[in-house]
Amino acid sequence: MHERANRPGPWQTALVSNVIDETYRAKTLTLELPAWRPFIAGQHFDVRLTAPDGFQAQRSYSIASPPERTGAIDITVELIPEGEVSPFFHEIVRPGDRLEVRGPIGGPFTWNSNMGGPLLLLAAGSGIVPIMSILRHRAIAARRVRATLLYSSRSMHDVIYRAELDDMDASDPNAAIWHTLTRSPPDGWKGYSRRIDETMLEEVTRDLDDRGWTYVCGPASFVELTANILVDAGRRPESIRTERFGPTGR
Repeated sequence: MHERANRPGPWQTALVSNVIDETYRAKTLTLELPAWRPFIAGQHFDVRLTAPDGFQAQRSYSIASPPERTGAIDITVELIPEGEVSPFFHEIVRPGDRLEVRGPIGGPFTWNSNMGGPLLLLAAGSGIVPIMSILRHRAIAARRVRATLLYSSRSMHDVIYRAELDDMDASDPNAAIWHTLTRSPPDGWKGYSRRIDETMLEEVTRDLDDRGWTYVCGPASFVELTANILVDAGRRPESIRTERFGPTGR
């Protein structure tokens, strides 16, 4: 889960104003906040659920929306069939419902336009969520900063924010979006179809200045392997920021 690097503020009751199906197993919820606070791209919110018998479950979810949007945040929740919390968001929550939340929280895995770039962004699965907040912030506040995203998914059906990423790749000359599909590439697929490795990283970063910032987000094994490859390739450890998403309880 996420590290807590700053005080999250008090709990508040958010209104679920919209729910969007991103993929067959990922939903984005828009939460209107009565006590909205400025945040930095890469931060997250805690969500607390209370059952009728008083049992409580609490999880952390990254903010997907850019900090320029005020009054509400988006979180994207990936379904974990055996999880305690994520099935609730997928099967029960509807617009008009209310949720207990607190935040924003998080410090190390953040980026703002004043930090400059270029940016190397590496994500697996729902690890794309905080990185999407960074990309959206960059598109609004620092479009001249070069950004390269390498996103690992099981199949094209698992690519979260697919249409927006495709549009960004096509319309923004300073953004390059790469995909690798680890299980079910479609017929005629000409992109990568394996897990991220040293050769792949070398190819996608060939024209990218290594003096910027690198963000790696996804399952712990993905983050550890990818960060080690980057350090072995000569990237400065202090420029690499990581966020690990746990495989259970989401």
